[in-house]
Amino acid sequence: MLFILKKFIGGLLLPLPFLLLMMGVALCLLWFTRWQKSAKALMSVSWLILLLISLQPVADKMLKPIEDTYPTWRGTEKVDYIVVLGGGYTWNPKWAPSSNLISNSLPRVAEGVRLWQANPGAKMIFTGARAMTNPVSTAEAGARVAESLGVPRSQIMTLDEPKDTEEEAAAVAKAIGQQPFLLVSSASHLPRAVIFFRNAGLQPIPAPANQLAIESPLNPWERITPSPVWLMHSDRVAYETLGRIWQWMKGISGNPGQ
Repeated sequence: MLFILKKFIGGLLLPLPFLLLMMGVALCLLWFTRWQKSAKALMSVSWLILLLISLQPVADKMLKPIEDTYPTWRGTEKVDYIVVLGGGYTWNPKWAPSSNLISNSLPRVAEGVRLWQANPGAKMIFTGARAMTNPVSTAEAGARVAESLGVPRSQIMTLDEPKDTEEEAAAVAKAIGQQPFLLVSSASHLPRAVIFFRNAGLQPIPAPANQLAIESPLNPWERITPSPVWLMHSDRVAYETLGRIWQWMKGISGNPGQ
């Protein structure tokens, strides 16, 4: 219940639902109360913030410092394990396997396969529980996509009990002990994930995937036109910021303030 409540409240605090809620409050004030000035101010500020965070220069300037925490892994050290953290997914057997990985999940798996090719003989570990109504877990969905891309099933492990990153760290610790491993997650999520894994006594080697903040050339109109793509980048900033606040509140022990 706490997990569901955390996800629900956290979801409402993300930019789009929060700003829509503020606009809804403004409309109620405008239509049903005498607080006309307050309603207009709230609506104007909400609209302006939504506009700004939907622009590429604003969204990516906020996101890039988070994503730049760890560089793309191009090392030569050999590892025995490559851990790929779970993300969004569904499972429809009629689709191509990769179509079942939503948003951040497919780039994570693709980077994991690249690292596996650079580390012959290494085992890939996929993590993540199943969604409430899905018979296939996040971990299994990732494993099936990796298998479809050429990774032998004998070199794949699935940890399909963990529901969040903290639980993923504990499950990996139980599965492989203190051995160094490549930890693959989205570049924006990796700084928070590394803290969980190090707090679990592990030795992760950060391997970011799914970098989103763009500093390479774009068409001029792409930089000045509001887009849901850039809004999604702002969403990642808010999501990880809320995650870091929650992580700090829980402390190393998992209890608030400790």
